[in-house]
Amino acid sequence: MDKIKIGVIGAGGTIASLHMGYFDQIEALSFVAASDVVPEALAKVAEERKVKPFDDASAMIASGEVDAILIACPHYDHPRYAMEAFDAGVHVLCEKPIAVTALAAQEVNDAYAKAQAKYPGLIFAGMFNQRTNPVWKEIKRLCEDGSLGELMRVSWTITTWFRTQTYYDSGGWRATWSGEGGGVLINQCPHNLDLFQWFVGLPKKVTAHVALGKYHHIEVEDDVTALLEFDNGAVGTFVTSTGQSPGINRLEIAGEHGTIVSDGNTLTYERADEPVSEFCKTSPVRFGSVPATRFEITPAKASHGEHETITRNFIDVVQKQGTQADLIAPGTEMIHGLELGNAMLMAGLKQEPATIPTDREAFDGLLTQLKADSQFKKNQTVESSRDLTGSH
Repeated sequence: MDKIKIGVIGAGGTIASLHMGYFDQIEALSFVAASDVVPEALAKVAEERKVKPFDDASAMIASGEVDAILIACPHYDHPRYAMEAFDAGVHVLCEKPIAVTALAAQEVNDAYAKAQAKYPGLIFAGMFNQRTNPVWKEIKRLCEDGSLGELMRVSWTITTWFRTQTYYDSGGWRATWSGEGGGVLINQCPHNLDLFQWFVGLPKKVTAHVALGKYHHIEVEDDVTALLEFDNGAVGTFVTSTGQSPGINRLEIAGEHGTIVSDGNTLTYERADEPVSEFCKTSPVRFGSVPATRFEITPAKASHGEHETITRNFIDVVQKQGTQADLIAPGTEMIHGLELGNAMLMAGLKQEPATIPTDREAFDGLLTQLKADSQFKKNQTVESSRDLTGSH
């Protein structure tokens, strides 16, 4: 197949700029079109990138001039454009999150399944670039190949998402129920929530403490502590915040056969010499611990940046007429981490446990009510740097 012609929705935005910066490095990709609702931003992209501008993303999708789209506009528009692309037989690579609610994400997945009957080779991928991080890939392997054994406990503290008030004031849509549909869970943590369920699966029950505007003048959550319960009796915690600095990024996963500890850059695996439960039942020793072998694992370095790797994979699968199974991050899997985040937010706001699968219609109704009841007044929008190097 010839080069894959791609159009970018939300081309004038910060994240789109990041993606467009590596497009020239992907030989099989041809960047041909861009859309944005801000005329000046669209004109600038069209001039600098020499692509055809569209002031209407729907028109770009229906134009017949693109084989694929990258959706990089605000969250609430992701489902709409994904489903329009499916109807037109256009391949989709979507920035996180696929939607704001699991109910909307399910509608996208249903639309994709329906479109596949008409366009069997249609590809739907998600920009879960952190799945390409060598440390996370190694943890996935250890969880998947039986090295850890049955899950006992998992804990992730991810508070390296510190944001200033200037960040929140840099856009009128930021950190509002109507603009983003939430705060740290829907904006900063989709990658962590995806990785969490990618490693150990989804819990069955969630209890959470959610603080709205604890550290910032915003109406949505900027501090969350969740307690998770799994089907096998294992428990977990997930702690996140945009108000803590220096932040912590520490993941611990304990299983019958060992324990993983990672700070996102380094990885330690302690392999138990025998199953923990067996040692507990049979050891004549009153104190001590299960004998274990400690490994300091240094994962191989990636050959490309994380975002570029996801896009390369997407373009390669489309060009070679592959399947969803060939994708690093199939778009249909984007619902899982989103559902986990929805459950945390609902549990915290309603101050009662939430189950997974969540009551998707109930969460959708809760969010609709939050938007309707909002009387929050944001600070005046301020100009700020678009540099993303400090965002992780």
